Amino acid sequence: MQTGLYVALSSQMALEKRLNTLADNVANSNTVGFRATEVKFNQVLGDTRPTKVSYVSEGEEFLSSKTGALARTGSALDFAIKGNAWFSIETPGGPALTRDGRFTLTETGELVTIKGYPVLDTGGAPIQLNGGAGEITVGADGAIHQNGVQIALLGLYETDFSKGFMRYDNSSVMPAAQPEPVVDRFDVGVMQGFLEESNVNAVQEMSQLIMITRAFDNVTALMRDSEGSLDKAIETLGGSR
Repeated sequence: MQTGLYVALSSQMALEKRLNTLADNVANSNTVGFRATEVKFNQVLGDTRPTKVSYVSEGEEFLSSKTGALARTGSALDFAIKGNAWFSIETPGGPALTRDGRFTLTETGELVTIKGYPVLDTGGAPIQLNGGAGEITVGADGAIHQNGVQIALLGLYETDFSKGFMRYDNSSVMPAAQPEPVVDRFDVGVMQGFLEESNVNAVQEMSQLIMITRAFDNVTALMRDSEGSLDKAIETLGGSR
């Protein structure tokens, strides 16, 4: 019976982790450029010879690669990424990656996010423009032009998120693996005047949230019953002496 309690406890820990990720996903269902967090769980076999007991692993988080819907804004400084790549920005915590392309210019012409973080080019340097040098146009390759002259190149990066990541402001993430600039890729590009919406399906996530909450309650009830049975067994054995 104690083994059953340990199995149930591992299940509760896994369910709690999934509950937290689902709640975060739902809270960011309207956040521009947000990528949902998914969790992969594995079976873990306990060393309980001769009986094999299966536990639930703690779970590994990963980012959903599904692209969010594109919304046309018409703004010259709004950008969406076509394909599996990210913008790079400089934050107080270090470089981070984001799909939130709501950018603006400072008084000195620096391209920044709505949080004021510098947007980086393919070389990892802040992008500097001239606010008074005319219309800003950006090609599908990320090349930024003013008056027909290329001024800078928006950095598009990719990385392996399976090695781990940490979330940050501006729908951004800080990957454990070193990001690499995307070069010579026809399936990756920039769309000016568009923004990518969150890829979270709020209705689906809420449904999962309800199902997992019920499962958590069921496991709790099972643990309570198992503990009660164990207490009764101890009382019975103790009274038989």
